[in-house]
Amino acid sequence: MESIEVILLDTHALVWFTTDAGLGKRSQALADQALANDRLAVSAISFFEIALLIVKNRLKSIDSAEKLREHVLDSGIIELPITGEIALRAVDIANLPDDPADRFIVATAIVHGATLMTADDQLLEWKHATRRQNAEK
Repeated sequence: MESIEVILLDTHALVWFTTDAGLGKRSQALADQALANDRLAVSAISFFEIALLIVKNRLKSIDSAEKLREHVLDSGIIELPITGEIALRAVDIANLPDDPADRFIVATAIVHGATLMTADDQLLEWKHATRRQNAEK
């Protein structure tokens, strides 16, 4: 049987996956398959981003970052922590926009050898060997 690779959801891909809104057909199928094989993951920094968006009233479809996190973990999505290795890699990444959360998420994908599922054009167009899946497709 073919090994299923780890899929790392970018923050917006996580929101789309958990609210059943926005993921493209192929991305949804890949995420569902990864989840079924215990290979769907999210960076811990995504919960920080979600909490900030809720506080700033920019994410109205979710009431509580804590409840979302609990739901995500209960569903089997793996939370990948920010380690020292990831923190250092986030600083060393060349040609990536300076958004700290994006840097942590990309560094997490690199360190774990995961495919990053994102709809962020800057991350999709970034010149790097990191595997990416356009979350809108």
